[in-house]
Amino acid sequence: MIKKRTKDAEGRMPLKEHLREARNRLFIALAALVLTTIAGAFLSGWVLEYLVSTAKHAGASVNYSSAVSPLDIRIKVSLWIGVVLASPVILYQIWAYIVPGLKKKEKRLSLAFIAASIPLFVGGVALGVLVIPHALRFFFGLTVTDSVFMLQMQEFLSFVIRLTLAFGVAMIIPVMMVGLNLIGILPARLILKHWRITVFVIAVFAAVAAPGGDAMSMVILAGPMLILFALATGLCFLFDKRKAKRLAQNEEDLAANADTAQPLQEL
Repeated sequence: MIKKRTKDAEGRMPLKEHLREARNRLFIALAALVLTTIAGAFLSGWVLEYLVSTAKHAGASVNYSSAVSPLDIRIKVSLWIGVVLASPVILYQIWAYIVPGLKKKEKRLSLAFIAASIPLFVGGVALGVLVIPHALRFFFGLTVTDSVFMLQMQEFLSFVIRLTLAFGVAMIIPVMMVGLNLIGILPARLILKHWRITVFVIAVFAAVAAPGGDAMSMVILAGPMLILFALATGLCFLFDKRKAKRLAQNEEDLAANADTAQPLQEL
């Protein structure tokens, strides 16, 4: 159970409390992951059959490299399914730790963004699954005539996991940016100020997570991420403009009230 955070008069939390809450939320996320991984073990056979069938339809044969590979593959597939199924709990625990002590309106807003992030992450993973056959056919199309494509199951599974999780993470990053902006943590000007660093990080992420080690697959993944980043930045500027307009209106109202109150005091 997560205890309510204790703060001092200035709203700060002791380091010990931060570490304790981080530990508790990590335990909750890990417990959810263990349970969903167990559930994933029952689904792993169906998922493996789908992946092997997809590879065969694309023109490849899938092989196991050793006698213990089937067990290792089952564990990895179960964990992969567990991460996807546990994503609602994991995302909520991360978000609740990052943005503590919110007002009632901000908490509702945070829950709305978590509710949006979960289907986006799962949808991104599903999109990655749909892309797998097309990615395989693309890479197989680069081979020479009469060549045979034999995939090692370990490498093929790593390819699938990296591709699907990369799509899932790419879908939720812009949502988290907009959410942090709406609660005042991430101003749009700060995002724009560090746009070069952001583009570099996106490029590195795409290079690591993209299917295959070629430049084309990196561009295929980095392109949508950059577009989503640009859209999220635009939304953040729009929200900041609205906030500034409301703040200016409040200041004008306060000034008008002060001017009205001054003649009454003189009377």
